This record gives sequence, C-alpha cells and structure tokens, in this order.
Amino acid sequence: MRRAFDDRRLAWGLLVGALVGLIASAVLLIERLRLAEDPTYVPSCSLNPVLSCGSVMASDQASLFGFPNPLLGVGLFPVVVTTAVVLLTAARLPRWYWLGLQLGVTAALALVGWLAFQSLYRIGALCPYCMAVWAVVVPMFWYLTLRNAEAGVFGARLARSRGLQTVQAWHAPILLLAYLGVLALIGVRFWSYWSTLV
Repeated sequence: MRRAFDDRRLAWGLLVGALVGLIASAVLLIERLRLAEDPTYVPSCSLNPVLSCGSVMASDQASLFGFPNPLLGVGLFPVVVTTAVVLLTAARLPRWYWLGLQLGVTAALALVGWLAFQSLYRIGALCPYCMAVWAVVVPMFWYLTLRNAEAGVFGARLARSRGLQTVQAWHAPILLLAYLGVLALIGVRFWSYWSTLV
C-alpha cells in the first residue's frame, strides 16, 4: 500500500523549506553583524514600529544561547537540505536518523514558538526574516511528524491508528488553521497599530 506521505514529496518540501529558512537566517545574521558594527545602522527589515528587526535584534531573546539566534539556522538548515537531497536520490535512511531529525525539527518548533511568544508579548515587535523561519519550520515539523507516524517510526500501533488516518485526511486544513491562528494573534496584538493604517 502506497503511503500518503512518501519520502520524495517530503524531500521536496524539506528542501524548499530549509533553503528559505537558510536564506532568511543568513540575511538576518548579516543584518545583525552590520548592526553590531554600527549601532546607528537601520536593518533592511525594520519597516515600521511593528515590523522592526532592529527592536528584535536588540533584545536579550535574540541571543538565547549566548550567540545570535540566526547562527542556529545557518548551522542547522544545511542538515535538512542535505537530508532532502539524500532522500531525492531514493536512499533509505535508518529509523535512528528519522528519530534524530524528528527531535531536531521538534526542538526548532519549540524554539520558534517561544520566539514568537516573546516577539508578540515581550518585545512588542516582529522580525520579517524571523517570521519567514517560523513559516517554514511549522510545515517541516508537521509533515515530517506525519511521515514518521505513518512509516512506523513511532511504533506500528500509531501507524495503523484511525486517529492518524483522520489527521492525514485533514493535514492541509489543520496546517492552515495553525497559520490563521498565528495571523489572528498578530492582528489582535498589534491592532492599535494596524487600525491606524486603514
């Protein structure tokens, strides 16, 4: 029986998502370095009081582990790119690798979730390049998780479950709801600013 989430389709999704994430991370890192060299520099992604990379970069949250957060993306998105390319060659990866990749994207999702919360409710500004990373990490996590569940990486019982079949049937609307939820949070949080533009 053909799996709904075959590795080739997943590979293309991972490749595109990881390349977007890598580019956004690299540009953000360059902007961060320019700001470190010249405190008066205005980053290209500082567009208005809400979409303001400069405000985000100046925060403590921008260096969560003691170095600029974009270094994580520059260092780790290439792992996903490489994985995608390997999958496109029809290579079969062992279960331990899938579990490791799952752990990585789950950690990435937790980090972007925390950073999104910090941007919305602590910093009070949004970074467009950061949001590009958020936008690709969510589907990468979602579809890798579905693939691993279906392939039995988390156990045969889950792979055969009716719940998984239901989620697979509704995978796109569920993902769309996640995006709409984030957009709603952004809209509500910054409504006082958005309303002045209408």
